[in-house]
Amino acid sequence: MTQPPKLLSRDATRPEFWDERFATGFTPWDQGVVPVDMKRYFCSMAADQNKQCLIPGCGNAYEAAYLASLGWDVVAIDFSNQAVASAKLAHPECADRIVLADFFSYTPAKPLQCIYERAFLCALPPVMRSQIVSRWAALLPVGALLLGYFFIEEEGQAGSTDKISGPPFVIGSRQLTALLSPYFECIEDSPVTDSIAVFKNRERWQVWRRT
Repeated sequence: MTQPPKLLSRDATRPEFWDERFATGFTPWDQGVVPVDMKRYFCSMAADQNKQCLIPGCGNAYEAAYLASLGWDVVAIDFSNQAVASAKLAHPECADRIVLADFFSYTPAKPLQCIYERAFLCALPPVMRSQIVSRWAALLPVGALLLGYFFIEEEGQAGSTDKISGPPFVIGSRQLTALLSPYFECIEDSPVTDSIAVFKNRERWQVWRRT
Protein backbone atom coordinates (compact mmCIF):
# COMPACT_ATOMS: atom_id res chain seq x y z
CA MET A 1 0.00 0.00 0.00
CA THR A 2 1.41 3.37 -1.02
CA GLN A 3 2.06 5.70 1.89
CA PRO A 4 0.84 9.31 1.59
CA PRO A 5 3.54 11.97 1.33
CA LYS A 6 4.59 13.93 4.40
CA LEU A 7 2.50 17.09 4.28
CA LEU A 8 3.34 20.20 6.27
CA SER A 9 0.24 22.38 5.85
CA ARG A 10 -2.70 21.61 8.17
CA ASP A 11 -4.97 24.61 7.60
CA ALA A 12 -7.59 23.83 4.93
CA THR A 13 -8.64 27.48 4.79
CA ARG A 14 -5.27 28.41 3.24
CA PRO A 15 -4.33 27.94 -0.45
CA GLU A 16 -1.00 26.46 0.70
CA PHE A 17 -2.82 23.44 2.14
CA TRP A 18 -4.25 22.56 -1.27
CA ASP A 19 -1.14 23.63 -3.21
CA GLU A 20 0.89 21.08 -1.30
CA ARG A 21 -1.55 18.28 -2.00
CA PHE A 22 -1.84 18.98 -5.72
CA ALA A 23 1.91 19.44 -6.03
CA THR A 24 2.55 16.02 -4.45
CA GLY A 25 -0.34 14.32 -6.24
CA PHE A 26 -2.05 13.47 -2.96
CA THR A 27 -5.70 14.04 -3.93
CA PRO A 28 -7.74 11.11 -2.55
CA TRP A 29 -10.98 13.08 -3.10
CA ASP A 30 -10.36 13.21 -6.87
CA GLN A 31 -12.62 10.73 -8.69
CA GLY A 32 -10.86 11.24 -12.01
CA VAL A 33 -14.09 11.15 -14.03
CA VAL A 34 -17.39 12.99 -14.33
CA PRO A 35 -19.85 11.32 -11.89
CA VAL A 36 -23.00 9.71 -13.26
CA ASP A 37 -25.67 11.78 -11.48
CA MET A 38 -24.07 14.98 -12.69
CA LYS A 39 -24.05 13.70 -16.27
CA ARG A 40 -27.67 12.60 -16.05
CA TYR A 41 -28.92 15.89 -14.66
CA PHE A 42 -27.03 18.23 -16.93
CA CYS A 43 -27.91 16.24 -20.05
CA SER A 44 -31.56 16.85 -19.16
CA MET A 45 -30.84 20.59 -18.85
CA ALA A 46 -28.83 20.90 -22.06
CA ALA A 47 -31.61 22.64 -24.03
CA ASP A 48 -31.96 25.53 -21.56
CA GLN A 49 -31.18 28.98 -22.93
CA ASN A 50 -29.33 30.33 -19.88
CA LYS A 51 -26.26 28.15 -19.42
CA GLN A 52 -24.27 30.02 -16.80
CA CYS A 53 -22.69 27.75 -14.20
CA LEU A 54 -20.09 28.35 -11.49
CA ILE A 55 -17.99 25.57 -9.98
CA PRO A 56 -16.27 26.67 -6.74
CA GLY A 57 -13.24 24.72 -5.52
CA CYS A 58 -12.99 23.03 -8.90
CA GLY A 59 -9.83 21.00 -8.30
CA ASN A 60 -9.01 19.18 -11.54
CA ALA A 61 -12.20 20.52 -13.16
CA TYR A 62 -13.48 17.39 -14.91
CA GLU A 63 -17.05 18.66 -14.60
CA ALA A 64 -16.12 22.05 -16.04
CA ALA A 65 -14.71 20.40 -19.15
CA TYR A 66 -17.83 18.27 -19.44
CA LEU A 67 -20.18 21.25 -19.17
CA ALA A 68 -18.14 23.20 -21.71
CA SER A 69 -18.55 20.28 -24.11
CA LEU A 70 -22.34 20.59 -23.67
CA GLY A 71 -22.25 24.26 -24.55
CA TRP A 72 -22.45 25.69 -21.05
CA ASP A 73 -20.82 29.00 -20.20
CA VAL A 74 -19.07 27.50 -17.20
CA VAL A 75 -16.46 29.08 -14.96
CA ALA A 76 -14.48 26.87 -12.59
CA ILE A 77 -12.62 28.62 -9.78
CA ASP A 78 -10.10 27.58 -7.17
CA PHE A 79 -7.88 29.60 -4.83
CA SER A 80 -5.03 27.09 -5.14
CA ASN A 81 -2.46 27.93 -7.81
CA GLN A 82 -1.46 24.29 -8.05
CA ALA A 83 -5.07 23.14 -8.50
CA VAL A 84 -5.66 25.67 -11.28
CA ALA A 85 -2.41 24.71 -13.00
CA SER A 86 -3.30 21.02 -12.77
CA ALA A 87 -6.80 21.61 -14.16
CA LYS A 88 -5.55 23.74 -17.06
CA LEU A 89 -3.00 21.06 -17.93
CA ALA A 90 -5.68 18.35 -17.82
CA HIS A 91 -8.19 20.34 -19.90
CA PRO A 92 -6.36 22.64 -22.33
CA GLU A 93 -9.49 22.84 -24.49
CA CYS A 94 -11.23 24.91 -21.79
CA ALA A 95 -8.27 26.39 -19.90
CA ASP A 96 -9.79 29.85 -20.22
CA ARG A 97 -12.78 28.65 -18.14
CA ILE A 98 -10.54 27.74 -15.18
CA VAL A 99 -9.76 30.74 -13.01
CA LEU A 100 -7.63 31.44 -9.95
CA ALA A 101 -10.11 33.13 -7.59
CA ASP A 102 -11.45 33.17 -4.05
CA PHE A 103 -15.09 32.05 -3.91
CA PHE A 104 -15.93 34.58 -1.20
CA SER A 105 -14.90 37.57 -3.31
CA TYR A 106 -15.49 36.29 -6.85
CA THR A 107 -18.39 37.82 -8.79
CA PRO A 108 -19.61 36.16 -12.01
CA ALA A 109 -19.77 38.30 -15.15
CA LYS A 110 -23.35 37.14 -15.86
CA PRO A 111 -26.30 35.95 -13.72
CA LEU A 112 -25.96 32.28 -12.85
CA GLN A 113 -28.34 29.47 -13.65
CA CYS A 114 -26.61 27.18 -11.21
CA ILE A 115 -23.74 26.51 -8.86
CA TYR A 116 -22.32 23.00 -8.93
CA GLU A 117 -21.17 21.61 -5.59
CA ARG A 118 -18.64 18.80 -5.28
CA ALA A 119 -16.37 18.49 -2.24
CA PHE A 120 -16.32 22.24 -1.58
CA LEU A 121 -18.57 22.53 1.46
CA CYS A 122 -16.88 19.52 3.06
CA ALA A 123 -13.39 20.79 2.19
CA LEU A 124 -13.57 23.76 4.55
CA PRO A 125 -13.99 23.66 8.35
CA PRO A 126 -17.54 23.57 9.78
CA VAL A 127 -17.14 27.08 11.22
CA MET A 128 -17.25 28.38 7.63
CA ARG A 129 -20.50 26.67 6.60
CA SER A 130 -22.81 29.62 7.22
CA GLN A 131 -20.46 31.86 5.24
CA ILE A 132 -20.45 29.42 2.32
CA VAL A 133 -24.23 29.07 2.27
CA SER A 134 -24.73 32.84 2.49
CA ARG A 135 -22.42 33.32 -0.48
CA TRP A 136 -24.23 30.65 -2.49
CA ALA A 137 -27.48 32.45 -1.78
CA ALA A 138 -26.04 35.85 -2.72
CA LEU A 139 -24.72 34.57 -6.05
CA LEU A 140 -27.87 32.75 -7.16
CA PRO A 141 -31.01 34.61 -8.30
CA VAL A 142 -34.46 33.33 -7.36
CA GLY A 143 -35.19 30.12 -9.25
CA ALA A 144 -31.54 29.27 -9.88
CA LEU A 145 -30.12 25.98 -8.66
CA LEU A 146 -27.53 24.75 -6.19
CA LEU A 147 -26.90 21.18 -7.21
CA GLY A 148 -24.37 18.46 -6.75
CA TYR A 149 -22.91 16.16 -4.13
CA PHE A 150 -23.12 16.61 -0.37
CA PHE A 151 -21.04 14.67 2.17
CA ILE A 152 -23.75 13.74 4.67
CA GLU A 153 -23.83 11.51 7.71
CA GLU A 154 -27.42 10.60 8.48
CA GLU A 155 -28.39 10.87 12.13
CA GLY A 156 -28.02 7.46 13.69
CA GLN A 157 -25.06 6.37 11.53
CA ALA A 158 -21.89 5.25 13.25
CA GLY A 159 -19.63 8.14 14.14
CA SER A 160 -20.43 11.75 14.95
CA THR A 161 -21.12 14.72 12.70
CA ASP A 162 -19.64 16.93 15.42
CA LYS A 163 -16.13 15.58 14.99
CA ILE A 164 -13.71 18.18 13.68
CA SER A 165 -11.21 15.94 11.89
CA GLY A 166 -11.00 16.53 8.19
CA PRO A 167 -11.15 17.44 5.45
CA PRO A 168 -13.49 16.13 4.34
CA PHE A 169 -15.78 17.42 7.09
CA VAL A 170 -19.04 15.48 7.25
CA ILE A 171 -22.34 17.22 8.02
CA GLY A 172 -25.57 15.83 9.48
CA SER A 173 -28.62 15.82 7.22
CA ARG A 174 -30.64 17.98 9.62
CA GLN A 175 -27.73 20.40 9.96
CA LEU A 176 -27.53 20.78 6.19
CA THR A 177 -31.27 21.35 5.89
CA ALA A 178 -31.18 23.96 8.64
CA LEU A 179 -28.39 25.82 6.83
CA LEU A 180 -29.96 25.75 3.39
CA SER A 181 -33.70 26.03 4.03
CA PRO A 182 -33.73 29.80 4.75
CA TYR A 183 -32.58 30.34 1.13
CA PHE A 184 -33.35 27.17 -0.82
CA GLU A 185 -35.90 24.37 -1.20
CA CYS A 186 -34.77 20.83 -1.92
CA ILE A 187 -36.31 19.48 -5.13
CA GLU A 188 -34.23 16.33 -5.59
CA ASP A 189 -32.41 14.03 -3.16
CA SER A 190 -31.03 10.59 -3.94
CA PRO A 191 -28.23 8.25 -2.84
CA VAL A 192 -25.04 8.13 -4.89
CA THR A 193 -23.99 4.84 -6.47
CA ASP A 194 -20.52 5.71 -7.77
CA SER A 195 -18.86 7.35 -4.76
CA ILE A 196 -15.14 6.88 -4.27
CA ALA A 197 -13.82 5.40 -1.02
CA VAL A 198 -13.50 8.63 0.97
CA PHE A 199 -17.19 9.46 0.41
CA LYS A 200 -18.72 5.97 0.16
CA ASN A 201 -22.14 5.57 1.83
CA ARG A 202 -22.09 9.19 3.02
CA GLU A 203 -22.73 11.08 -0.19
CA ARG A 204 -26.02 12.25 -1.67
CA TRP A 205 -26.96 13.92 -4.93
CA GLN A 206 -29.19 16.90 -4.18
CA VAL A 207 -30.76 19.77 -6.11
CA TRP A 208 -31.80 22.93 -4.23
CA ARG A 209 -33.77 25.77 -5.82
CA ARG A 210 -33.16 29.36 -4.70
CA THR A 211 -36.33 30.80 -3.15
